[in-house]
Amino acid sequence: MKKDNCTAMLVGKDASIDGSTMIARDEDGYGGINEKLFVVNKARHYDEDYVSKYNGFKMHLEGDGCKWTAAPTADGSEGRWDEQGINEYNVAMSATETEATNARCLGHDPLVEDGINEDSMVYITLPFVKTAREGVLRLGRLIEKYGTGETNGIAFSDNKEVWYLETGAGHQWVAARVPDDSYAICPNIMVIQHVDFDDPDNFMYSEGIQEFVEKNHLNNSTDGSFSFRDIFGTKDEADAFYNTPRTWYGQKLFNPSIEQDPTSQEMPFTRVPEKKIGVEDVQKFLSSHYNGTPYDPMDTFSSGTEKEQKMFRSIALDRNQESSILQIRNDVPAKMAAIQWINMGFYAYSPYVPFYTNIEDTPLNYKVADHMVDPDSSAYWLYKTLQVIVEPRYHQYIYEVNAYRDDCQSYAISRVDAIDEKAKDLEDTELIKYLTNANDETAGVITKKTKKLMSDLVRQALNSSKYQFERGDNL
Repeated sequence: MKKDNCTAMLVGKDASIDGSTMIARDEDGYGGINEKLFVVNKARHYDEDYVSKYNGFKMHLEGDGCKWTAAPTADGSEGRWDEQGINEYNVAMSATETEATNARCLGHDPLVEDGINEDSMVYITLPFVKTAREGVLRLGRLIEKYGTGETNGIAFSDNKEVWYLETGAGHQWVAARVPDDSYAICPNIMVIQHVDFDDPDNFMYSEGIQEFVEKNHLNNSTDGSFSFRDIFGTKDEADAFYNTPRTWYGQKLFNPSIEQDPTSQEMPFTRVPEKKIGVEDVQKFLSSHYNGTPYDPMDTFSSGTEKEQKMFRSIALDRNQESSILQIRNDVPAKMAAIQWINMGFYAYSPYVPFYTNIEDTPLNYKVADHMVDPDSSAYWLYKTLQVIVEPRYHQYIYEVNAYRDDCQSYAISRVDAIDEKAKDLEDTELIKYLTNANDETAGVITKKTKKLMSDLVRQALNSSKYQFERGDNL
């Protein structure tokens, strides 16, 4: 079930249009099906010998854990895969961007087969931290102790800070704070560059990493600088076509005046955007497919050749499963500041739905997704079914699909405004109950809009079938 296809975007509070922090990630898989849920885990005391069903990782988990949301895999037989969520302290975590460590570093510190992997990271971290910085340190220290069987990038945020942690080899890691005025694009490749070991406000790292690199002669820098990307990363030909074009396209959207080569492996980790970034802009990027360039595989307003359209790995593709934008706002009270925007299915066809996370439960159809395709009871299958309808007639349907997504987006924005207005005067239990019910209503309206679109598209398909024959057609 290992995933190596995700795309992430991180936004500092001064780079966003409303002062919120955002960490966002598309969760993709190897195949077209990986049933996903959206759930809330209640606060409780943990005292358990946790064992991963995916790779056998073991640790004793103990302590008081807070409430937290998650987007787990419905079939838990191969692990939890909680993926991304926000806890009751308004700390967000997204795990992971699957990356790769080069063979030289792995020779000196091999991956640990039963170490901490993506399937376990959120579960053993998010319930136990009160700030993004605490999240980085907790997971980092656990990786030092138990090791990891994968190379990953993990995002953390609260209302003040955004952090990105990357693991390298079996036990090494660094974390960089995204500057408040900047954003970052993270495909499946190491992105953190220069590490300043004398700047604890903006960098964290594993104990002994400098000694490890020096002892094993791993730093090829000529000026003595320490670039995590250069030392631990792969930077191979596959990265140039599978990964870096996604960074190129994101930076093209938010810094259009800068000219870059899509295959360059020297694009910076963070940039200051030319305009402030809204949640709608993040949605646009995470559901994109090189729109408006020769590399668009869907050939929409594109002059690209067939070779160009197949050259780079698209962000929106048939392996899309669940995408979340974890937004922590600063212009409303903390009790209602956290919103998890969720998109299921094929991101270019489906809408992002805003769910407040200070809740006691999630909408019913977001808690169901078994192996039976059932769009009536399951949000996951609703949007996956929409994908099946649209894909064969993409050019026939895309205008209606885009109009539907715009309609859902406008509705979502108005819903957030309306819920904020009502929620600001509520407290504690009354507030949590209200936000829970409000989420149900939001999901219900967008579900209804989606079914209406599907009905319209199916009727069009039936009326435009090529297998029709009228009297006289053979004349």
